[in-house]
Amino acid sequence: QVQLVESGGGLAQPGGSLTLSCAVPQSIFSRHALMGWYRQGPGKERELVARFTSGGGRAYADSVKARFTISRDTLTNTQYLVMDNLKPEDTAVYYCHVQYGGSDYWGQGTQVTVGT
Repeated sequence: QVQLVESGGGLAQPGGSLTLSCAVPQSIFSRHALMGWYRQGPGKERELVARFTSGGGRAYADSVKARFTISRDTLTNTQYLVMDNLKPEDTAVYYCHVQYGGSDYWGQGTQVTVGT
């Protein structure tokens, strides 16, 4: 069974920072995989936050541009989401996602709460 394991969520103050990590099994950590982060806020649909494009670039939701950065470490098979200048509207459960070989793989979700 393929599992994505997330960590790094928690409580942050507005303007603060958090870094999310996602350990991806080597079997699906491929340059051919589509990898990204999604989130689902209270009472909202799940939405794409950031992803790697097929050309190796990065794409971000308008709401997080210039504040969030997606990256990955090919030595440790880990995907990251660095979140700076957090806002209350960033409060959500964040999910790591990998699409590979025609299948979608999801992490268990990690809660991010932004408030005082």
